[in-house]
Amino acid sequence: MVLVLHAGSGNKNAMKALIAAEYSGVQVDLVKNFEMGVTNKTPEFLKMNPLGKVPVLQTPDGPVFESNAIARYITRLKADNPLYGSSLIECAQIDQWIDFAATEIDPNLAWWYYPRAGYAPYIQQAEEHAVASLRRALDALNIHLATNTYLVGHSVTLADIITTCNLYMGFSRIMTPSFTSQFPNVERYFWTLVNQPNIRKVLGEVKQAESIPPVPSAKKPAQPKESAKPKESAKPKEPKKEVKERAVPKVEAVEEEEAPKPKPKNPLDLLPPSKMILDDWKRLYSNTKTNFREVAIKGFWDMYDPEGYSLWFCEYKYNDENTVSFVTMNKVGGFLQRMDLARKYAFGKMLVIGSEPPFKVKGLWLFRGNEIPKFVMDECYDMELYEWTKVDISDEAQKERVNAMIEDQEPFEGEALLDAKCFK
Repeated sequence: MVLVLHAGSGNKNAMKALIAAEYSGVQVDLVKNFEMGVTNKTPEFLKMNPLGKVPVLQTPDGPVFESNAIARYITRLKADNPLYGSSLIECAQIDQWIDFAATEIDPNLAWWYYPRAGYAPYIQQAEEHAVASLRRALDALNIHLATNTYLVGHSVTLADIITTCNLYMGFSRIMTPSFTSQFPNVERYFWTLVNQPNIRKVLGEVKQAESIPPVPSAKKPAQPKESAKPKESAKPKEPKKEVKERAVPKVEAVEEEEAPKPKPKNPLDLLPPSKMILDDWKRLYSNTKTNFREVAIKGFWDMYDPEGYSLWFCEYKYNDENTVSFVTMNKVGGFLQRMDLARKYAFGKMLVIGSEPPFKVKGLWLFRGNEIPKFVMDECYDMELYEWTKVDISDEAQKERVNAMIEDQEPFEGEALLDAKCFK
């Protein structure tokens, strides 16, 4: 069966269909040389969708338009597809969350982003209403995700695919970390989903927006022609001295109020210089391919500065919940992604241990300073999900445990090593 999707490669609504196809083992070819505003206005396209909207799926039995309908069609091509649940109630709940994403998330994100991107007129009251409605929707989603890894059941469904694609525009274009941090379970959910192999294959690497796009400047009204101005003699001139005395204080006050404040330095940048250069250690770790103990481990202890850095063991508090291997590994991957704010000041190893569930998650972290940085504890909510213990390097057993974790030693503490991830 030949299925052709008519849309541009970066269209987030087309991505729903392409991701569903990856999960379902269905081949969908993206049409080549699609040009928005041109291709979708041709007579051939308008026969498939008279409104000229994108995407459209071309099938042997006729076209299908509307992105959620296309994703449903592709999913149902595979008999008993787990993307659509395994029971009548799961099917209903999947449809429920698809509708939620379409009515509560997508339009409110659009009314926030599109005017700022110049695609629609900017109206402040409309934006305020959209952002308030979006907060309400994300709060509801955040509550649901507090006890659920996925929207329905224990694996990815079509509801997750569609919700992730709708959130994708928000995270990548306008929802900054300071905004999304209000919804930590939504953050964890989004970064877990976009790092699933089938989703990442379509979306690629996702980076969060660092700032909200500014409001487009309004066009200045056209100046009247010189000939239309009233004659100078028609207006009595005010004394120049009087105008000057009124205007000067106002200008000075505005300039003083709007002076930008200097950005505060990270407290870790104010610590005394350390003999350990973190980038040198990361480079040694990355470049050592053989004799790891003799080269990398020895090099680490030669570089290590206990006055400028500290080592910490961590262990996940809720290991009994780690019953699914890929969910556990994605949980760790999401944690490392959210730790990106500390990349300049930290190095970490995270191990997923065990050959059968429940799987154990343990880690080793090197931080600048003698304590775990406060900004990391404050801004990365995962930190509170782990028990943290400072390494006593005078204890040879603890020191050897550090070596084993850096080296990804297997077996680790008598158990198989399911996965090892490095933060550098």
